[in-house]
Formats: sequence, structure tokens, C-alpha cells
Amino acid sequence: MFYKDNNSAKLLNMEDVIVQKVENMGNELHVYIMLPRKMHKCPCCGSETNRIHDYRDQKIKDVPLGRTTYLHLRKRRYACGHCGKRFAEKNPIAARYYRLTRRCVASIIQDLQGLVSASDVAKRHNVSAASVFRYFKPIQYSCSELPEVLSIDEFKGNTSGEKYQTILTDAKNKTIIDILPNRKEQDLKAYFSKFKNREDVQYFVCDMNPHFCSIAKCCFPNAKIVVDRYHVSRQIIWAMESVRKTEQKKYFKLFRTYFKRSRTLLNKKDLSQEDMRQLAVIFENAPRLAEAYRLKNQFLKIMHTKNNRELAREKLSDWLLAAEAAAFRAENPLSEFRACITACYNWSAEILNSLEIPFSNGFTEGCNNKTKVLKRVCFGFRDFTRFRSRILHCSHSSV
Repeated sequence: MFYKDNNSAKLLNMEDVIVQKVENMGNELHVYIMLPRKMHKCPCCGSETNRIHDYRDQKIKDVPLGRTTYLHLRKRRYACGHCGKRFAEKNPIAARYYRLTRRCVASIIQDLQGLVSASDVAKRHNVSAASVFRYFKPIQYSCSELPEVLSIDEFKGNTSGEKYQTILTDAKNKTIIDILPNRKEQDLKAYFSKFKNREDVQYFVCDMNPHFCSIAKCCFPNAKIVVDRYHVSRQIIWAMESVRKTEQKKYFKLFRTYFKRSRTLLNKKDLSQEDMRQLAVIFENAPRLAEAYRLKNQFLKIMHTKNNRELAREKLSDWLLAAEAAAFRAENPLSEFRACITACYNWSAEILNSLEIPFSNGFTEGCNNKTKVLKRVCFGFRDFTRFRSRILHCSHSSV
């Protein structure tokens, strides 16, 4: 006996579906459905017909409705009265050769936009992880043009035999452009050479990697190179931290532990009276660290000089002279600062660009952190193509 159950049809949220019956079987829900009888065009001769030849039953897995849900579709096969061709009715519920409803596949694809593993998505939909990979495989993302503000960075992906991969983002519109399989300079240049709008890139944002600078000068003649302010400041902070470690080793164990516990104070912005008292004790016993701390704070102030290139150039020049004097003096030199002084000289133009151009690698670094989480919950990726697709797919979650 066939009947149209409107309440069950509303529960399924499907239009033009005739619900025959619903069965509860423990942890499974089985819904028996049919589609309305309609006129169909013969795929062979194009004649219209609604003449039924026979029926076929198809079991289709649906999105869970509180439990594992199966739809039992009773499909009609029509027979053309003109040429005798037999064909199945059009099925809007599931794609051809699929045993899942279209909306179940769409739910799987949507769930993969989160920072979850394929196994977790498979458990939720009661399918295998291999099935999740198979449904996700057709999802492809491509990059046809480069943005006005191009940000580039590397991250540790460990996939397809390469330790590092490269991420490209639009630092202005906060979107991921592409993920590249390695960080080799020749491969990156070959990739960028394919784009016809390379001259439209106005700003190239990167860290202090000389390969990135070489790529920018070779591939983007109109772009200003902007070094990320965080990476510049980090060089100075690391130099100060090296001084702290060197000074710490000079003292007995108890005071050395005090040194180590107080290291967060050296980078703390708002110091209390107690904080300043502790720092005074440390600096009294470690004058080299006191000088390194002063140089670090002076440099960070320079990095907050906005929209005044000449003033920033003057302050940076004065700082470099003072840092050089401390780093290369004969007695108790701050030799730990020599590498960052050289880096500041080599990247001085790019550092000054970062002080007047409001773009950085902040969004890119945030994407790298999300990628680390994705890689961790998925226990890594062996296949780069799948890794790239997952990263780009997750980045489209808000679109």
C-alpha cells in the first residue's frame, strides 16, 4: 500500500517525495520512498513517455537523522513507446553510481572544511575513510591570477618527500591563494612565470629569506618588497635571548634558575614595581644583558615609527651605530648581535618599507598555525595533492 506521508516528507526535507513507510530498526532509520510519476524524454529518440516497464529498488544512505538513515528508493524504469528503449527515471536524490544522497555527500564535503580528520567525518556519516577521500577527490582549487598584495611564507608540511611547503596568500583580502609543493627557488620562479598579471603585484610581503627576495626581484618588477615586522623584531629578541643564556651560565645553580624564570620579564610590555625590582637585580649582576635589553627596546620603538620614512631611517641608522659599537668593541662585546646587525643592513630598505606599508605576514602565519592543527589531527599527509586541497578547502569555510 502506497501513501504520501506529508510529515515524514517534511522530516526528510525533500520536495516531491512520496514516503511509503518508515521503520525504526535499533540504531538505524529506514525510510521507503518513491518519486512522483512524470513524463520522461527517451534518451535515444527524444520521445516523451510515462509508460512504466518495471521497478528497481535502491538503498541509499542519507544524512543521519538522529541515527544512521537509509532511504529505500523504488525506482521506475520507463519504456519508450516509439523506439522501445528502456531507461531509469531521473533521480535527484543521488548521483549515478552513488550509494549516498547528494546532500549526504555535500555534508561530508562541508564537514571537511573544519579542522577534522577524514576518519572523524567517516564515523559521523557511518562510511569508510576511503569513501570520504573518494567523495572529496573531485574538489579542486586553482589560481588564475595573482593579487595586488602577495604574501609568501614556508611551513613544515613533510609531505610527498618534501620537508617544507610554500603558502601564498592575499595579505590585503585575507585569503589563501595557493599551496606549493616545496620552497625551491627555481620551482617557485617557474610557478610565478606562468601568470600573465605579474606586473599587477604591487607589494611582495615575506620574511628575511634571501630566496624570496631573489624571487621578488626576478618575477615582480613593479612590486615593493616588504619584510614582515615580526620577523625583524624576532631577530633582535633572539639576540637578546642569546645574551641572557650566556650570562646565565656564569652563575651558580640557584641564581641561574632565577635567571631562567625571569626571562619572560625581558619581553613583557607593562612592568609592575616588582617586575622592575627583579630586572634591576638581574641587570646588576649581568650588565651585558642590561645593555642588550636596552638595545632591544630601542629597536622595538623604531618598529612603531609609522608613515615617516626619513625619521625611521635616521633612528635605524643611529641604532645600528650604537649596536655595532656594542657588538664589536674589544672588551665584553655583545657578539650575539652581530648577525642581526648584518641582517638589518642587508634588509634596511625592506624594513623601512614595512614601516610605511600596512601589510604583514600576520594572516599567513595564522594560516600556518591552522595548517599545523590540521596536520596534527589528521596524523600527517603523505599525498601533497590531498594536503593542498584540504588546506584550501578549510580556508573556504567562511565563503
